[in-house]
Amino acid sequence: MNTTFILAAQAAGQGSPMPMIIMMVAIFAIMWFFMIRPQQKKQKEIRAFQNALSAGDSVVTGGGIYGTVKHIDMTTNKVEVEIARGVVITVDKNYVFANVQASQQGQTK
Repeated sequence: MNTTFILAAQAAGQGSPMPMIIMMVAIFAIMWFFMIRPQQKKQKEIRAFQNALSAGDSVVTGGGIYGTVKHIDMTTNKVEVEIARGVVITVDKNYVFANVQASQQGQTK
């Protein structure tokens, strides 16, 4: 009985490696289409939003803080965000992720 399994394993190991290579390429392609590509598109949208920021925009920071943009300093890449009346915080521009009005409109649809 043991020799049957050994002979079957030897017979299976003598095939061409081409089907395995094709399977690996197919798995990578599926991962790219469903995981990597959408993430790249999302990053591109975030960068476009950050570059189009202007004073008065309602935003959400990376820490989940909601506020209104008061001033953008392009030389230091910092944004002043008013989170309450008279309370202004300084946030790195790369940590301002979403427009509040646009995200709320997307949720109501």
